Amino acid sequence: MKSLIVLLGPTGVGKTALCLDLAEHLSSPIISSDSRQVYQGLAIGTAAPTPEEQERVKHYFVGNLQLTDYYSASQFEEEVVQLLAELHLTHETVLMCGGSMMYIDAVCKGIDEIPTIDESLRAELKAQYDNEGIDPIRQQLKILDPVFYNQVDLMNHKRVIHALEICLMAGKPYSLLRTNEAKPRPFRIIKIGLTRDREELYARINQRVDRMMEQGLLEEARSVYHLRHLNALNTVGYKELFSYLSGECTLDFAVEKIKQNTRIYSRKQMTWFKRDKEIQWFHPDETGKIIAYIDLLNPPISQNPD
Repeated sequence: MKSLIVLLGPTGVGKTALCLDLAEHLSSPIISSDSRQVYQGLAIGTAAPTPEEQERVKHYFVGNLQLTDYYSASQFEEEVVQLLAELHLTHETVLMCGGSMMYIDAVCKGIDEIPTIDESLRAELKAQYDNEGIDPIRQQLKILDPVFYNQVDLMNHKRVIHALEICLMAGKPYSLLRTNEAKPRPFRIIKIGLTRDREELYARINQRVDRMMEQGLLEEARSVYHLRHLNALNTVGYKELFSYLSGECTLDFAVEKIKQNTRIYSRKQMTWFKRDKEIQWFHPDETGKIIAYIDLLNPPISQNPD
């Protein structure tokens, strides 16, 4: 049976190096499930695979979009499932690697059929938020979808706005569109999770941010500063440096905020992933055990009975 191996874990845990080794073991290309690596111009801040790493193993969904392009988890689901149908013609096993929770779930479980949001509606609600704040939007959501209103984090303005966008586009409550039922896939899914002790992970995150700054993260942020209003740049690493570039804080403060916010994000990732009982967890240094586990569940073709 065709297989998809999903290598996941929090930011900074060490997915990239292990993923390359696994890809070579499996003779597989790598599908990136990172919601920011898909954009061009963010190679340093997203820790995108280097040109040398991409030459070593074929990668998909890395630097294939412009920052101005709209993209979503539902689009990612559709494109990856279509790509897997093609790749599985020549590869028994394909490897997907990343830490974007919604993107991973979109491929593994599918997401509900949510209407594409009209750009004029998105701009209208953004203008309303900018001019009036989140409260009027919350009240509209409460009227149109009281069920989701009572479930959503009302302090998370992005989720509140997105829910209202969907209600207005679909003409029905967002909560009615959320079935949370997994879609059947024509391939087996094996999930490998990478984890480290919290102190070890935090130290790696701090070191990685310092390394990114040495590699030119500030210059990268400066090069896209004029596009800072875009959703693609509403992410850790860039937001903090934009604050520095606009004179709101010192560079040292911005760097410390990047480290802090990255650590917070890693905790959110682990909270999300820990809910999935299908994930088998390993330390990133346990390469041999990981390969043995994969081969046990997904034996090479040469080992399959005739």
